[in-house]
Amino acid sequence: MKQQFQLELEDVKRIAAAAEAHAAAKGWAVSIAIVDAGGHLLWLQRMDGAAPISAQIAPAKAHTAALGRRESKVYEDMINGGRVSFLSAPGIAATLEGGVPIVVDGQHLGAVGVSGVKSSEDAEIAKAGIAAL
Repeated sequence: MKQQFQLELEDVKRIAAAAEAHAAAKGWAVSIAIVDAGGHLLWLQRMDGAAPISAQIAPAKAHTAALGRRESKVYEDMINGGRVSFLSAPGIAATLEGGVPIVVDGQHLGAVGVSGVKSSEDAEIAKAGIAAL
């Protein structure tokens, strides 16, 4: 039987704080979501000034990255490349860049989703949070 790491609350807080600090340093108002490996929401915060819709998009990006075990940008690229049938894939909540899986020692522990600025900047924030682990 394989042992699986799990995110603990302190890990989630560390990721969230680092992501928030990165966004704040750049002057970006975003929503930050963190999910476990099953895509279940562990953390959601909407920074002052972030658009209300970002609090819906960030968890969807995280969910997609967690279940797919890859960045949500992969799905965006597939669709933009002409594979539009992927829009009907079950469990894919958001096919926009900004969802990044959390991988530790080859184990997928969940994902971070960010929404509120350019998609590439959303991903940058998510990666800054994950780097705090």
